[in-house]
Amino acid sequence: MKIVADHKIPFLEGVFEPFAEVVYLPGDKIKKAPLKDADALLTRSITQCNSELLEGTSVKLIASATIGDDHIDKEFCMSNNIKWTTAQGCNANAVVQYFTSALLSVSDRVGLVLKDKTIGIIGVGNIGSKVEKVCRTLGMKVLLNDPPRVRIEGKTIFTDLEIILKEADIITFHVPLTYGGVDKTFHLFDPTFVDKLTKPIIIFNTSRGPVMDSEAFKYGKEQGKITHAILDVWEGEPHIDPKILELASIGTPHIAGYSIEGKAKATEKVVQSVCEFLNLPLKNWKPDLGLKKEILEIDLTDLKEQPSLQKVFRAVYDIQKDDEMLRKNPSDFEHVRGSYAFRRENSGYILILKNLNQNIVQVLSELGFKIEE
Repeated sequence: MKIVADHKIPFLEGVFEPFAEVVYLPGDKIKKAPLKDADALLTRSITQCNSELLEGTSVKLIASATIGDDHIDKEFCMSNNIKWTTAQGCNANAVVQYFTSALLSVSDRVGLVLKDKTIGIIGVGNIGSKVEKVCRTLGMKVLLNDPPRVRIEGKTIFTDLEIILKEADIITFHVPLTYGGVDKTFHLFDPTFVDKLTKPIIIFNTSRGPVMDSEAFKYGKEQGKITHAILDVWEGEPHIDPKILELASIGTPHIAGYSIEGKAKATEKVVQSVCEFLNLPLKNWKPDLGLKKEILEIDLTDLKEQPSLQKVFRAVYDIQKDDEMLRKNPSDFEHVRGSYAFRRENSGYILILKNLNQNIVQVLSELGFKIEE
């Protein structure tokens, strides 16, 4: 039995060695040769799992430690009896933490009061639903757009994209990358999207880079339709357009989902997939992180609700540091991403807060923190 694995999948080394030959390789160095006699490929999004890589190999399982699947040629896999799995949902809490930190950071920078501002959430799956909860907790008006869900559930809670383009102050993307069909998301943000905006907006993209047409983004900035952009994903990454980074208010190297807890969940799902497929006795395996909750003491004296939240998130996850990290080395995107120090999620903290009011306790509790007074 042979397994080929991306060497950047954390907590994996040593797990399968008692049962199989395991070959670890950089994701961009996984080629056909080592897969010739492999039973399973454990991968990340950097490896394009297509006919060029897989044809003529013995791979029968692809287990990806990612939430997305656009790096997997699903038609080829189906026609060649190759099963594929992803770790969908594993990093949702981390992405929501990233979004919240970025939202509070930008609003602090420009003096934006979030209460009663309108946000359009495009893509209301696992992550988008959690973003919705955060925004409602912050007192924002929320508009939801998700055509696949509309076809199943009806339009009751959803809004047409055209209305979002007219009414939203902020728009955030949480969609999968699809290149065709009725739900195509490739270049969903295009010049027409920009032209339909009736007021300047703040935009977030933590989904996939090609959801946003780079030239349309530049056009939107030139037209004054985009005031601020928070970009974690980039068209053409790891080779990103330096002009796009220059125009972004916050730019990070595709690390929105990079929490210790999220990565552990992803690896757990990969191991479960392999064990079920190859009938290995590790079905209840979980990585031993050996982590205790971190305790933070924060003084909120004389601060109102939004400034209090901004101070807490700067202490827990200061997104500006990740922005600075990429701006120092934009041409070395993959190295910056690959050497990223995984952060803790909100649930990994105990907050001891001085001079807080009960409303802040309620909000922070809903955002996943444990509060001790």
